[in-house]
Amino acid sequence: FSFRKLWAFTGPGFLMSIAYLDPGNIESDLQSGAVAGFKLLWVLLLATIIGLLLQRLAARLGVVTGLHLAEVCNRQYQKFPRIILWLMVELAIIGSDMQEVIGSAIAINLLSVGKIPLWGGVLITIADTFVFLFLDKYGLRKLEAFFGFLITIMALTFGYEYVTVKPNQEKLLQGLFIPYCRDCGTPQLEQAVGIVGAVIMPHNMYLHSALVKSRQVNRADKREVREANKYFFIESCIALFVSFIINIFVVTVFAEAFFQKTNADVNQVCANSSSPHSSLFPNNNQTLEVDIYKGGVVLGCYFGPAALYIWAIGILAAGQSSTMTGTYSGQFVMEGFLNLRWSRFARVLLTRSIAITPTLFVAIFQDVEHLTGMNDFLNVLMSLQLPFALIPVLTFTSLPSIMHDFANGLFWKVAGGLLILLICSINMYFVVAYVLALDNLGLYIGAAVLSIIYLSFVAYLV
Repeated sequence: FSFRKLWAFTGPGFLMSIAYLDPGNIESDLQSGAVAGFKLLWVLLLATIIGLLLQRLAARLGVVTGLHLAEVCNRQYQKFPRIILWLMVELAIIGSDMQEVIGSAIAINLLSVGKIPLWGGVLITIADTFVFLFLDKYGLRKLEAFFGFLITIMALTFGYEYVTVKPNQEKLLQGLFIPYCRDCGTPQLEQAVGIVGAVIMPHNMYLHSALVKSRQVNRADKREVREANKYFFIESCIALFVSFIINIFVVTVFAEAFFQKTNADVNQVCANSSSPHSSLFPNNNQTLEVDIYKGGVVLGCYFGPAALYIWAIGILAAGQSSTMTGTYSGQFVMEGFLNLRWSRFARVLLTRSIAITPTLFVAIFQDVEHLTGMNDFLNVLMSLQLPFALIPVLTFTSLPSIMHDFANGLFWKVAGGLLILLICSINMYFVVAYVLALDNLGLYIGAAVLSIIYLSFVAYLV
């Protein structure tokens, strides 16, 4: 083992880990803390471990073949399923981009004390495009260093909230290592499913398999390939451990401070602290419901304005960093599936325009409730796209014709298959629960028809 070699391979895993820290994940974290306290920490741990194992497969595919997942899909699938697959992955990338736009807009609104409206924050996120293109000109290592800086900001800001709130360490450890949820009902179960859906991102498989190609590996030398696989896996473990700790900070802060709180409790504290946002919480005994906007507000009410601004800085860092990884994913996916080489500027402009348009309309004509409500819908959307990354990556890493001596053994095939079945079942439950909550017969029928088409395509891939 060599630390010098590990440093040379460090970068792709941290870029990949950003997807575990995007605004959709942060919202899922704080909601699980507020709804279930410390009881679902073990689900977060399990989801992160599952994510790590799947990222390992994606990285191995890139290292061994010299091709990323989208390129292998292009070679292995016929034209029609290949285009459907591409559209599904693009949908996931656009959904993720919308979450990043929403998160950044909310953070800008909070930091400006409401002076910059939400639609103004959405428009400001267009500038992300130019920041990314500017940094990209200076090479990948510089970009990786910038991502490291943004992850550090998230660790410091959410770590500050953790130190301020001082969560109960005994409950934290119990929640982390005892896989049980006492007195849990449907809301807690849905939250557990939401954690899995938010943590494991479909486009991240495509991204990681492409990023590992940035390091020179002699693929004719099995020892060198094995060594690259080892160091990329160690780096992924470190990167996901860091992202897991940041997620823990967010869950435990809201579990300690806001579990079983009512709207009336928060309304009273906000009114006493002269917060301009106390009207967000009606004076009733309903259980408090939070999102990334209300989360910042309640932190400000309970722990002072510094907690609100530091929270907003953390959300802004999460939104900015995940925007850039989404852009990279989109570029690799388009080039791989379609053999279409666009300039990064054109690519970023297209996806950002598609992501910003609906978000801008909601920000202008609705309120922050509807904007954060979009996050739930987008988590469902991305959950649906998961099989279109997981099935190809397991299939191709199991084929000796593609992976040669590095093909998955029987254990990985069986365990991977069961894992994918579990994740897909969990996500289908998530989707069914979401559709049933809409309480509309027309939507039920539409969802049933789409589900049949969707499951047929999944069965084809299997």
